[in-house]
Amino acid sequence: MSTKRYIVGNWKMNHSLKELDAFWSQLKSTDFTKFESNAWIAPQGIHLSKCLEMAGSGIKLGAQNCHHKLSGAFTGEASPSALKDMGAEFVIIGHSERRAIFNESHEELNLKVKTALELGLKVIFCVGETLQERNEGRVFAVNQNQIHQGLKGIDPSKLGSLLVAYEPVWAIGTGVTASPEQAEEVHHFLRELLGKFLGRNSIPLLYGGSVKPANIKDLLSKPNIDGGLVGGASLKASDFLKLVEAAG
Repeated sequence: MSTKRYIVGNWKMNHSLKELDAFWSQLKSTDFTKFESNAWIAPQGIHLSKCLEMAGSGIKLGAQNCHHKLSGAFTGEASPSALKDMGAEFVIIGHSERRAIFNESHEELNLKVKTALELGLKVIFCVGETLQERNEGRVFAVNQNQIHQGLKGIDPSKLGSLLVAYEPVWAIGTGVTASPEQAEEVHHFLRELLGKFLGRNSIPLLYGGSVKPANIKDLLSKPNIDGGLVGGASLKASDFLKLVEAAG
């Protein structure tokens, strides 16, 4: 188990400038350094600079994706080195929406992880099974394969900058949350797997999938759940603050 807790907001393709102003205005008097937990937010890439200007003390900003090359003729992509220069501190890689909608392969994700870690960005690597895979009894096999393929060959000295998020695809944006027991079962499996595969069982493990203030305490009560990767509930300042407060 990690000694730290994390609340990471993944804003996906949401928020206008007006909504950004409202969000940060509501939190401007909050000093997040007083919390023991880590408060992170990944806004849309085009809003990263604006959020860096407006975010208060103790909130880290990051990106929802990056390319595996530092520069080049890749129209529409985000350079990880440019993100680093802007002030991003972390990047989310392997989210199920990137895998399913944008057809990102294990090989591509593995390259992204290695590049981002080499640059000094923290990486939140996402894994998770679909409902069909769960119903077929392949939960552990699917997650193990995603870990093996996506995290192979990582420089051991960079493991301190790696986090893993378990996001069952059937619970993302559906309002259905894996029970704390279901989530813990997979987190326990991932903890042991990472210990064997990467030689480190203290990598922070986050749960993602309809996380909200109403269920975050029950999820965090489990020994192998170190935080949440939060979608919709992170879009409202009041809810995001409740999540961070619950994490301690």
